[in-house]
Amino acid sequence: MDTAILRSDVIILGGGLVGLTLAIALDAHGLTSAVIDPLDPSTQLAPGFDGRASAVSSASWRLLETIGVGEKLAGQGCPIREIRVADGLAPGGLDFVPGEDDEPLGVMFENRGLRRALHQCAADAAGVTLYALSRAAHVERGPHGVAVRLEDGRMLAAPLLVAAEGRNSPTREAAGINVARWQYDHVAIVSAFDHERPHDNVAYEIFYPAGPFALLPMLSATQGLGRSAIVWSVTRKDAAGMLKLSDRAFLAEAEKKMGGLLGKLSPAAPRSSYPLGFHHAAHIVGDRLALIGDAAHGIHPIAGQGLNLGFRDAAALAEVIVTGARLGLDLGDAQVLARYERWRSLDTFMVAASTDGLTRLFGVKGRTASAIRRFGLGAVQRIPPLKARFMAEARGESGDLPKLLQGMMV
Repeated sequence: MDTAILRSDVIILGGGLVGLTLAIALDAHGLTSAVIDPLDPSTQLAPGFDGRASAVSSASWRLLETIGVGEKLAGQGCPIREIRVADGLAPGGLDFVPGEDDEPLGVMFENRGLRRALHQCAADAAGVTLYALSRAAHVERGPHGVAVRLEDGRMLAAPLLVAAEGRNSPTREAAGINVARWQYDHVAIVSAFDHERPHDNVAYEIFYPAGPFALLPMLSATQGLGRSAIVWSVTRKDAAGMLKLSDRAFLAEAEKKMGGLLGKLSPAAPRSSYPLGFHHAAHIVGDRLALIGDAAHGIHPIAGQGLNLGFRDAAALAEVIVTGARLGLDLGDAQVLARYERWRSLDTFMVAASTDGLTRLFGVKGRTASAIRRFGLGAVQRIPPLKARFMAEARGESGDLPKLLQGMMV
C-alpha cells in the first residue's frame, strides 16, 4: 500500500455548499485544499427539482462571482427585487425595495444548481482535491500540524483542519466544543409550485402564530406561469397530516395562507420536510481547527440567512488564511484562528439571536400581540434609517464585511 502523505494547505471535512465555497476561494488565491466528503456527487447532482431552494444575498452573490462560481450559474437564478413582510393577511406590513439603480436584494437558486456549479468549479480548480465517497477514519491535530487517515488508508496532512460537516459535526463533538441547542415546535415543509399570476420578483414572508409562510420567486420553465418555492413552518403535531394531504388539498391550503395573491396554484415539486432547531457553538475554533457553516451555527429559516451565514464564514476564513499565508504564518496558529473567531462570533450570535427572537415574537397568539407586531412593522416602514438597517441585513452587508463579500479578491 502506498503510504505517501498527501499534503495541502487546508483539509476540509464536508463537501457541501459552504465547504466547497471555501475550497474554491482558497484556490482563487493560490492555496490548496483537500475536501473529504462521504456523499455521492451523482446523487447530489441528479436531474430534477426536489423543492429545495436558497436565497443567496447580494453580498454572497458577489462572493460567488468573485471566485468564479457566478459564471457557472448564469441564467439559473431569479433576482429578488422586493421583500414584503406581513403579520398574517392583515393590512399594512413592511416592504423592502432597493433603488432603481441598486442591485437586487438577493438571487433565488435551486440548491441542486448551486451544488452543480460548485462541483464544476472545484473539479476545474488545480488547487482543490475532492475525495468523494470518503470518510476520515482517524484525525490527529498536533502541535506541528493535522494528519488525517482516510478509510482506504490514504494519509493527508495540512496545517489546518476545517469542519464543514453540518449541524451534527462529529469533528466539533470530538473537539469537545459545547453547543447551545434547542428544538422549535415547528417543522418546515418545503416545496415549489407554478401559479397563474406573475410573482414580479417579490419574496413574501407572511407570519402566522403557527409559523411563518415564505414565498420565494423562482424561474419558471412553464410559459405563461410564474413559479415560487415555499418554506412553510407548521406545528410539529400538524406536520404529518400536511405531508399526507393530496396535492389538490395541499395547494388549496397554500392558497388560503397566501390570500390568493398569486392566483391558482399547480403542483410543480414534491414535498419534503425537516424539523426546525437552533444551535450555536460556544467556540468556532480549536487547536488547528475552524468551524464553518452549520457546524458552527444553525438558525430558524425565518429570515433566509442560514446559508448566507455560512458563506460569510467561508469569506472571512478565506481572508484570514490568505493573509496568514502571505505573512508566512503557520495557517493553524492560534493567533490566525483567533482573528477568525473574533470576526465571526458576534455577527453569527446577533443574527441567531435576532431570528430566534422574531420566531418567538411572531408566534405569540392573540389580537393584542398582532396589533403590537403590526405597529412595529409600520414603525420600521416609516423610519428610513431603521428600514435601511434591516435592508442591509437582508443583503448580508452589515458589519465588517470580508473583501470577497465586497466583490474584491483578498
